[in-house]
Amino acid sequence: QVQLVESGGGLVQPGGSLTLSCATSVSILSFRTMGWYRQAPGNERDLVATISNSGSTNYADAMKGRFTISKDNAKNTMYLQMNSLKPEDTAVYYCNAEYLLGGRRYWGQGTQVTVSS
Repeated sequence: QVQLVESGGGLVQPGGSLTLSCATSVSILSFRTMGWYRQAPGNERDLVATISNSGSTNYADAMKGRFTISKDNAKNTMYLQMNSLKPEDTAVYYCNAEYLLGGRRYWGQGTQVTVSS
């Protein structure tokens, strides 16, 4: 059973930083691609960033230069370092993983990030 568990969300002031974590219940190398998505109230779920099995990264334009996606294969954990946070970054952030064999996609339960003074 594949499980993705996010943590690290919370309330932060504009300009602040947060680091989100996504722990996997199986080897992180089982996934072709992993990524972070976010969904604000009334909006669709949007891509934030992805990281491939080999470590190649991709970012949505609004996050380039502010967010960094990474993973620790030994800890089976993916991270999202978020800097210079803005109120418009407020959303529920979801971890996503695409299985290497078969391509099935899995989602975490989400973690709330609120940027407000």
